[in-house]
Amino acid sequence: MSNRNNQANKQAARERLRAERERQAKKDRLRRQLIVGGAIVGVLAIAGGIGVAVANMGGDAKAASGPLVKPANTSGPKGTTIVVGKPDAKNTLDLFEDPRCPGCAAFEQTAGATIEKDIKDGKYKASYHLGTFLDGNLQGTGSKNALSALGASLNVSPDAFLKYKYALYSKEFHPDETGPDKFADDSYLIKVADTIPALKGNAAFQKAVKDGTYDRWGLEVSKAFDSVKDVKSTPTIKLNGKVLGTQTPQGTSAPSSVAAFNSLVDKALKK
Repeated sequence: MSNRNNQANKQAARERLRAERERQAKKDRLRRQLIVGGAIVGVLAIAGGIGVAVANMGGDAKAASGPLVKPANTSGPKGTTIVVGKPDAKNTLDLFEDPRCPGCAAFEQTAGATIEKDIKDGKYKASYHLGTFLDGNLQGTGSKNALSALGASLNVSPDAFLKYKYALYSKEFHPDETGPDKFADDSYLIKVADTIPALKGNAAFQKAVKDGTYDRWGLEVSKAFDSVKDVKSTPTIKLNGKVLGTQTPQGTSAPSSVAAFNSLVDKALKK
């Protein structure tokens, strides 16, 4: 009896070890897909993957056929141009991001406050290009839902948009790429918004999030992002059209420190 129990215990231990190895291997495969130059980034879907990403959201068809409501503080035929800053600023910083992108979160946590200050100082204006391809890569709807909510914040003010985006990417609120798709939950997006004075308890903002007022707009913004062919990964940062960062086979790794970011910006502005 003792021997059989011992053999059974050994067998159970081997099964647990095998299952754990499989879970770890799956997690490692996902992380490798999101790693560029030692930093986690979101890698764009290829060979039709973007189409799959758009199609996997159950409400996409409804959103695509729904009315296009353009938030205030946008421009362009479909309101997909999002520029924040002084209109007369001579320089433009372009940021290509996905709400669920862990690399974007790391970049925003590092340089977000610096960018906000530079925008206010008129060093450059910022043009935001937001994609949703990670909904396809990671499965879920969080990127699209967060983008719709960002539209609701932009309708309040550019400052509310910046602060809300920064909060969504913060260590406190940004979901782990292997964890639950928290941004798919409207109540979670509203919870994050309640940390922003202009959005806290804002009934119009909350209604827009719950009603999906800017869902169609979010799809149009995502399509505009997909049309930029020279962006291979997120975050991608450009200043006056020049990519800032380190080139890798998968794309460009964004600056990983405030000092590196400032150095690249200052160098680019001197040219």
